[in-house]
Amino acid sequence: MANNSIRLAEFLRTHASVIRIELIRVRGSSPRNVGTEMFVSADALFGTIGGGQLEYLVIEHAREMLRDGALNRAMNVPLGPEIGQCCGGRVELSLARMRDSDRSAAIQRANDHDKARPHVYVMGGGHVGRALANQLQHLPVQCVLVDTRPDEIALCNADVETRISAIPEIEIMNAPSGSAFIVLTHDHGLDFLLTSAALERGDATYVGMIGSATKRVKFRNWARDHNDQQSIEHLNCPIGASGSRDKRPSIIASFVVAELMAELTSETVAPARHRAHETPISGHRHNRKGISA
Repeated sequence: MANNSIRLAEFLRTHASVIRIELIRVRGSSPRNVGTEMFVSADALFGTIGGGQLEYLVIEHAREMLRDGALNRAMNVPLGPEIGQCCGGRVELSLARMRDSDRSAAIQRANDHDKARPHVYVMGGGHVGRALANQLQHLPVQCVLVDTRPDEIALCNADVETRISAIPEIEIMNAPSGSAFIVLTHDHGLDFLLTSAALERGDATYVGMIGSATKRVKFRNWARDHNDQQSIEHLNCPIGASGSRDKRPSIIASFVVAELMAELTSETVAPARHRAHETPISGHRHNRKGISA
């Protein structure tokens, strides 16, 4: 996903007069949460507070402020029949003409949000890996596509980071805390090593391995015998299992992305670093022996 801060900076650079809109209070149901920002100029928009009649009404007020020279305005809007919307809640909004300091602060907030995006490591640049990258490039994550094969990485045209790595386990070991890992290499044995490395971290938000129920059992047995009885409780395998039987890469990727984003955005599922392992495995390191996939 292109950095939001860069796009916002370009928007603010090309529009001299801008109204910043912020949701400052929400009661009941609302299309967006408190803190959501939107920026309105006389002929352009950046961001959204949820669309629909609410957004249309607020844009009109913002452009009226630009015409009249107003500096600030507050709005308290019921999301019901009064404005032709059926959310049922009520929102309070702040509208303010942006000064230079406001522009700098907005760009800094956007930059902070960019830096806080979760890292998603797609371990394998084959057909499904590239299909995942094609979809993840549009989502608020930092996607990193990793493969040992330069020719496969070269086929990726998504706007994501790509890495050619002779020892991809190192990419997992050096990933930021809370990262997500999707393992789908060209080799079952390598899949096992990388999945085990991701689980061993203990702080991954999501770990998924492509395969079947049979492959999950094989990995469980391998982890038990060769990796200090490593737990697979928090392993997603098969990935995207609740979806279609359609095996086209783009279809598989769509269900995996839905599964992944549900985990990354969940407020009720604790990160893996807060979960207990069945058996502690701290200090263990992997080798490339003893694999029978």
